[in-house]
Amino acid sequence: MDILTYIVDWILPFVVVFTILVFVHELGHYWIARRAGVRVEVFAIGFGPEIFGRNDSHGTRWKVCAIPLGGYVKMFGENDFESEEDEAALTPEEKTVSFHHKRISQRAAIVAAGPIANFVFAIVLLTGLFAAVGLPFPLAAVGKVQEESAAAEAGFEAGDRIVRIDDEDIVSFSDLRRIVRDHPGVSLRFEIVRDDEPVLLRATPKSMEVDAEGGGKEMVGLLGVSPDPAQVGYERLGPIDAIITASDRTLGLTTQIFGALWQIISGTRTAEELGGPLRIAQLSGQMAQGGLINLVFFMAALSVNLGLINLFPIPMLDGGHLAYYIVEAVRGRPLDQRVQEYGFRFGLVLVLLLMIFATWNDLVQLEVVEFFKKLVT
Repeated sequence: MDILTYIVDWILPFVVVFTILVFVHELGHYWIARRAGVRVEVFAIGFGPEIFGRNDSHGTRWKVCAIPLGGYVKMFGENDFESEEDEAALTPEEKTVSFHHKRISQRAAIVAAGPIANFVFAIVLLTGLFAAVGLPFPLAAVGKVQEESAAAEAGFEAGDRIVRIDDEDIVSFSDLRRIVRDHPGVSLRFEIVRDDEPVLLRATPKSMEVDAEGGGKEMVGLLGVSPDPAQVGYERLGPIDAIITASDRTLGLTTQIFGALWQIISGTRTAEELGGPLRIAQLSGQMAQGGLINLVFFMAALSVNLGLINLFPIPMLDGGHLAYYIVEAVRGRPLDQRVQEYGFRFGLVLVLLLMIFATWNDLVQLEVVEFFKKLVT
């Protein structure tokens, strides 16, 4: 792979996807800050030297920086470690637009708005896809055939598309599963399409005893095939159904992420699965090559991940700020400034260590380490 192909296939999709998600996240902070009357001094995409920018009528500097690996919104009076002299020097007008002088509920809303914007963005993306393109579902196609199964004995092959069983037309894999399940030990006629040619097969689903939903036992049929991930259909939804389904999928994805993290913490899942920027870049490239639909689905999933990560109660992240505000609300006054400062330093070190660990996982998984080993041995 030459350097230009690498940039186009990996780096460019990653930069585009990550920049959009960071912009959405920071826009959440910005929008609520403006609603709360806080003066926003800078809205930056990226870090480092400014490439270009402009000032709006509210005095905010909107700019794009050289390193596209994040972004930030700088609000007037956001620094909690101002000296007493600095705070005393503020005019009444400046205190009115200072983040530090807003009510705790307003500060918490501004901080929480970033992650919330990522969740809302994921719902918006999925809603648009489900309404315009459709809800994806696996077609009644064969991905793998289990050995010594009814499908193997009947001659099914990977890639077969099943279009009819006896007298019933089928489209989805759930249709196939339902019919087979309801006919244990019964010979069925399958009309399939293989390499654009019609083929007739007859198979008898094997019987298996399972627990019934209402209690007791029941016999179900098993064919022994799994769906083909390459053959997917889409069912367009109405606006309301699209919103409901998108919200449900976003909630489900959030639950899955929490479950995976708990499995890593409890040791039932390896921490090597944690990915960093290199693996995100790889996935971005793969999704982009798979088409716009795949890329948008990936962006929605990554947006949920970004929102969740920022809600972790780690100083330096939005969740760390919210944790401080909870303590402030309980105590009736903020934590000592030195305690907060040490907390932020600890959070910075922790975040950096996690980034290093995730990047090392990327290097190992992508076999970059092995590549360099071969160069020196």
